[in-house]
Amino acid sequence: MALHPAYTVTNVQTKIRILDGTKVTYSSWTKLFRLHAKAYKVLNHIDDTPPPAETDPSYKQWVKIDSLVFQWIYSTLSDELMVRILENDTMAQAAWNKLKSNFLNNKGLRVVALEQEFSNLTLGACSSMEAYCQKLKDLAG
Repeated sequence: MALHPAYTVTNVQTKIRILDGTKVTYSSWTKLFRLHAKAYKVLNHIDDTPPPAETDPSYKQWVKIDSLVFQWIYSTLSDELMVRILENDTMAQAAWNKLKSNFLNNKGLRVVALEQEFSNLTLGACSSMEAYCQKLKDLAG
């Protein structure tokens, strides 16, 4: 049996940055994660594809690979986000959906908070004009 490409990933953080919701946004993180998942042939673990039946001969390998994808998700989240979604989930898809729900259900509140932070940012609060402009770009992005 050939080695599945997912087993060749040694450090997912070199390919997918840590999602913190500030420097790395949810939308950019999901794009990077989905690209990575597609390249390593595990997109079916996060795209609502049902797992094979437990009686299917491929089920045992599917579970092992799903555990890898699960680890990729958790290892690319900030500590704060990981605590929010870490529960008794046993499949990558459940963690993926919980994270999605966490960001998309709070979208309105997040927009209000970012708009307020954007409006209240002053040049005096930053170390330089460059830092000020970068902070505005980060908030707008």
